[in-house]
Amino acid sequence: MTREQHSVLAPEVPEALQAPGSGGPAPRAALSAQARLYAGLRRRRRWLVPLLVALLLAQMAVAMVTTAVRQTPTIDEPVYVATATDYLREHRVRYNAEHPPLGKLVIMAGVAFADPRYDASFHGDQGEVGRHLLYESGNDPWRLMLWARLPVIALTLLFGLVVFAFAREVAGRAAGLAALALYAFCPDVIAHGSLATLDVPAAGFVLTSAWLVWRARGRPRLYLPLAGAALGAALATKMSALPALPVLMLLAAVSVYPREWAGRRTVVARALVAAAVVALAALAVVWAAYLAVDPRLRFAPADPVPVVHGLRGRLTALLPFPHAYRAGMLMQFSMEDYPWQGYLFGRLYTGSLWYYLPAALLVKTPLGMLSLWAAGAVAVVRIRRPRPAAPYILLPPAVLLAAAMTGSRDFGTRYAVFVPMFLAVGAGSLLLVRRRWAGVAAGALVLFVAVSSVRAFPYYLPYSNEAFGGPAKTHLRLHDSNVDWGQDLGRLADRLRERYRGERVWLVYKGAAPPAYYGIHAADPRRAPLDEVHGVLVVSDSSVAKARGKLAALIHSSRAIDDVGHSITIYRR
Repeated sequence: MTREQHSVLAPEVPEALQAPGSGGPAPRAALSAQARLYAGLRRRRRWLVPLLVALLLAQMAVAMVTTAVRQTPTIDEPVYVATATDYLREHRVRYNAEHPPLGKLVIMAGVAFADPRYDASFHGDQGEVGRHLLYESGNDPWRLMLWARLPVIALTLLFGLVVFAFAREVAGRAAGLAALALYAFCPDVIAHGSLATLDVPAAGFVLTSAWLVWRARGRPRLYLPLAGAALGAALATKMSALPALPVLMLLAAVSVYPREWAGRRTVVARALVAAAVVALAALAVVWAAYLAVDPRLRFAPADPVPVVHGLRGRLTALLPFPHAYRAGMLMQFSMEDYPWQGYLFGRLYTGSLWYYLPAALLVKTPLGMLSLWAAGAVAVVRIRRPRPAAPYILLPPAVLLAAAMTGSRDFGTRYAVFVPMFLAVGAGSLLLVRRRWAGVAAGALVLFVAVSSVRAFPYYLPYSNEAFGGPAKTHLRLHDSNVDWGQDLGRLADRLRERYRGERVWLVYKGAAPPAYYGIHAADPRRAPLDEVHGVLVVSDSSVAKARGKLAALIHSSRAIDDVGHSITIYRR
């Protein structure tokens, strides 16, 4: 046997198992012991990755559950919880018709365990129904809200597994762990993943669909229907996911493009079939979501459905969605026509700014994460191994962000929460750069992200990065769900009892919960003469940002002495 034949047939001996100083194999006994050691190290590596995944998701779960336990209902949550309860008890599509039912069906899974008292005969708009359920029906709002939030928390954790799996398949296990770390420490994902709202579920379903379309390159018959189902789940959660439909249909067509030569008709036919499978599966899930609420598909909205004229109205009527879905689209179009107020970098304006979401993301994303997003996007495009995945990672968030930037509601980065999910996947590809500094830099930046996120605990909603002063300064640049969404009323009640007991309290609160329920007995200073307003003045930071007239005069003639959760400011007057 020649030396070349021996080198091919003999097993490779690791360097650690070579006899020292000889260049040849170690003696048989030593080789056996060292082989056992090497095999043990390999076994340890096998369970090390699952252990790290579990640890990252565990810390994320602790952060989200702790946040969920401490926060009072945000502005949108009572509506979603009341709608979910109405689904559970009355099996009808009546409230919150502007959003499809799937996200609220997820919330309903937790509401069912809480088993709340519900008065189906109560009349009012969806906000009043939510307040009646939480505060006037004999239910414990803390307990009910926790149960409503837990299914969304669980779903957010599952999307973390999708981030890990997607990045691992594109760039390896180390990339998967880096991507998961960015996801698990992302303040926006933690903040909105711990609420009974729809933003994170919709974004996570779009991400899952993109990952499954990517996997369809190998097994299209299995993964294309699953990708369509995940996309349908996104469409059945929030209508803002609709721009992802043509994008993922296109990517499905790309996924089945033949690697070998084929005739033009064959290529076109395969592409059309792939796109149709995704679209039909998505459509089926949307119909299934409405059928799950009411098998008879009855629709009796509590609010009137607006009439929308022009091209939007005609196109909506042609869509093959349930009647309730199309009515919800008309409601959304009507809300887009409303002159909302926005606030950005100290400027209060009416309407919308096209650059609002990019600017808000710049403020509310950890600096290390921004760096890794940029470097990862370049790596995905330039390095051969992850390059085929570039359209799947970069195109959906780009299209969704462009669509969101044209909207009229500049209320928060929750409208772009898909960006940290997708770009976390791309960021892992930086580890494929064949430079020693790349791995060290990526590790340092991930650590920087983790430290910045942990320092914000438990105030993730008003997070901003160090360049903009941290969570305590966010209210100077942004408002609404970026900072102050009504989440700190319970904390305010505790603070007033601890530090300001017995003092006269004046309150301007932006939120859905009634302050009196939490023991806060305060008057509205805007309804009293200026010279009668003395004592403790409490103002939600969104109201501070938008203060005009009398409220502005009250604030300017008062002294800030305290803040609660970086979302409510306490003044002495």
